[in-house]
Amino acid sequence: MGAVSPGDRGTAGEPVHLVLEDEHRRLGARFGGFAGWWMPISYGSDRGEHLQTRAAAGLFDLSHMAEITLEGPDAVAVADATLTADVAALGPGRARYCFSCNDRGGVEDDLVVYRLGPDRLLVVANAANRDVVLGAITAAGAGRRAEVRDRTGSTVLLALQGPLAAEVTRGLTGGGELPLRFGVTEAVIGGFDVLVSRTGYTGEDGFELFVDNAGAHALHRQILREGRGQVVPAGLAARDSLRLEAGLPLHGHELTRDLSPYDAGLGRFVALQKPAEFTGRAALARRAVTPGTRALVGLRGSAGRAPRAANPVLGPAGSPVGTVTSGAPSPSLGVPIAMAYVAPSLATPGTTLLVEVRGEVVTTEVVELPFYRRR
Repeated sequence: MGAVSPGDRGTAGEPVHLVLEDEHRRLGARFGGFAGWWMPISYGSDRGEHLQTRAAAGLFDLSHMAEITLEGPDAVAVADATLTADVAALGPGRARYCFSCNDRGGVEDDLVVYRLGPDRLLVVANAANRDVVLGAITAAGAGRRAEVRDRTGSTVLLALQGPLAAEVTRGLTGGGELPLRFGVTEAVIGGFDVLVSRTGYTGEDGFELFVDNAGAHALHRQILREGRGQVVPAGLAARDSLRLEAGLPLHGHELTRDLSPYDAGLGRFVALQKPAEFTGRAALARRAVTPGTRALVGLRGSAGRAPRAANPVLGPAGSPVGTVTSGAPSPSLGVPIAMAYVAPSLATPGTTLLVEVRGEVVTTEVVELPFYRRR
């Protein structure tokens, strides 16, 4: 089926289909709806795709992510008025993780901003929050010399993640120098212009490659050929278990519009010292010096069912003390793991907490995040 423009979601009554859907079907993908898109969930084994990404490399189609460009003399000022990062201090060829917040300091989205040139930026936001982020940037750009464009429908984003990602990417680029972590460069691969960023969401070394729709099929096939059987296509199920092991937040779970970055222990990504005023700054400044009423922790079980989002966390006496935000069996560790918000007094590693999972109470231990660190 042909791709539906993201802007047509509300009127078409169906999810957006990926440019590479035929490729994913050929590779045996099982599909499902996610954030208004029809996405590959897995290609046979969630666990197998997860473990192969840890051992060698996995290839993910992340074209549902929102790609928004800003160009012009005021592009940096517009981004600085919208995002928590100090964009003006970001050198060309560098990227930064940050937030778009509301006036209360709540997280509207967590995203990555890339400085492609002095007056040229790319913002990659979560699919579910595309309209919110685009609206905030567009509003900040009103009357300024900056062109804001939504390139989501014309861009394919492929993520190559794992220990072999650098070797494969070096082969794709003809042995050229690769960007450092959170660096971005432009390359020509298979005759198509490709933006190559050393970023990811799996806890592994990896690269995210942006290409216009016309070059998507060629790039996808070339990555798999260059991988020589060591690179496997991987779906959203493996991506979620990989990010959970890496202790990375997911908007709508660890991050919400009612929680600030400080609640999630991510205050280091808020540049309160930057000269530019930005949405939510006053509220974030107050929160930075105010003790929190909750803390995000890792929970590790030894056996039994894995905690899941919204499961209640109980103290040793059985009284409610928090809520699970994400949880699943860990393929790498072989035990149940979860992230949860609990009372700060219970956030010390080694603390025993209980989680109610479908009527069963399972025992967990508070551990430091992340659960998994790559060698």
